[in-house]
Amino acid sequence: MNTTKKAASALISVFHKDGLEPIVKKLNSLGVTIYSTGGTESFIKDLGIDVIPVEDLTSYPSILGGRVKTLHPKVFGGILARRNNESDISQLGEYEIPELDIVIVDLYPFEKTVASGAPEQDIIEKIDIGGISLIRAAAKNFKDVICVSSMSQYDEFLEIITEGNGATTLEQRKNFAAKSFAVSSHYDSAIFKYLNKNELAFRESFNDASVLRYGENPHQKGYFFGNLDNLFEKLHGKELSYNNLLDVDAAVNLMNEFKNDAPTFAILKHNNACGLAQRATLKQAYLDALAGDPTSAFGGVLISNKEIDAETATEIHKLFCEVVIAPSYSDKALTILKGKKNRIILIQKDIELPNHQYRTALNGVLFQEKDNKTDNASVMTTETVTAPSDSELEDLFFASKICKHTKSNTIVLVKNKQLYASGTGQTSRVDALEQAIAKAKHFNFDLTNAVMASDAFFPFPDCVEIAKNAGVNAVIQPGGSIKDQLSIDYCNNNKMSMIFTGTRHFKH
Repeated sequence: MNTTKKAASALISVFHKDGLEPIVKKLNSLGVTIYSTGGTESFIKDLGIDVIPVEDLTSYPSILGGRVKTLHPKVFGGILARRNNESDISQLGEYEIPELDIVIVDLYPFEKTVASGAPEQDIIEKIDIGGISLIRAAAKNFKDVICVSSMSQYDEFLEIITEGNGATTLEQRKNFAAKSFAVSSHYDSAIFKYLNKNELAFRESFNDASVLRYGENPHQKGYFFGNLDNLFEKLHGKELSYNNLLDVDAAVNLMNEFKNDAPTFAILKHNNACGLAQRATLKQAYLDALAGDPTSAFGGVLISNKEIDAETATEIHKLFCEVVIAPSYSDKALTILKGKKNRIILIQKDIELPNHQYRTALNGVLFQEKDNKTDNASVMTTETVTAPSDSELEDLFFASKICKHTKSNTIVLVKNKQLYASGTGQTSRVDALEQAIAKAKHFNFDLTNAVMASDAFFPFPDCVEIAKNAGVNAVIQPGGSIKDQLSIDYCNNNKMSMIFTGTRHFKH
């Protein structure tokens, strides 16, 4: 059975005309009869090429302000008719319906209209009806029809009909059918997400895909679905890897907590901050962040909330790091940082990030709202006789922001708006604290009058006792344990201050 089919007719009705001209000219040179509508029909006529208006085929004009043009049996019959079905072919003859072998259609720009901030009525008018129906019909009948459903497919289609002299194989038609349903499903998902307010359903769709060097490990394939150009301007360096992207995501979310603050610099490794400081100058913020753990900083991701200047860049250049992220760079800083050919340099654009998170789990997907709560003075309660000083409060909330973005179980130790150490991803909060203390001592930090933040409550007073013995005098935690009073009593008996926020910040 010959599955290669030579096209004799085509229906073309597109919103975007860019790249269409060479296809129309090629079809015309191949003797393909072209049917079209509205603006596309005018476009083809302007090329001096014969075109049959769909109105002449259906004997109906475009009605309802263009809402109904192609929705007619003489159009859909010609697309859906099974060429090897005698009854279908007989009915085409009976009702004078021409076979349509090629359908070239794209959709109204719904997502772009939503993104533009247009009023709802304009958005609703960009919900395509005829186009989506034509795409589904042509893709369904891929055994006989080839469907081109997006401007992005024009080049490939032109190459196919040029090489095949107007003929296509079943494999090619089936491939374009898959592309068509990808277009239609993405389009419907975008409309659902715009309209949906109450329906509990998971719908995510991305058209942009990047092939990564590999996944977490070299034996794993890795891909990124999304448009990084919307968030970053890449100025230099190699391509971002799977692990780079995870660290960049963690860095961006962490630095958002300090977006409008004084110069703040963070260094991340394996999704956790290994250094973070806030100072009067960015250079000093970087140096103090680096001092937090210069060992772990090697090969890390660096992020700043201010423009990176030449002085800061000079210090950064001494460190091997994978990625540097900032809202901008001075010309001299950029020249310095580009001194390492593989160093990835990103400008972070000021856009709103998604307000939800999801990940695969077992045979499904876990979905949640993002943790957008930031602990501050308006939500705290002082639980101890001794209240924290103003400077301690600043450090406590500084530590809490870091704690929120560190893997659980975690303890964060801060002094003078500098991360001294953290215990990350431990199965026991005591282990997390002891890890943090050991790390701080390893890098010669004096924990006297430091503060401690915990991502969850203390079920026993052991952590506050260990912290006090290390020099910590102030603690921030969510509270909520049935044994909270034990920790409070210990603090009162040892002149420590403790505040509750009422919000747990687990990060698994």
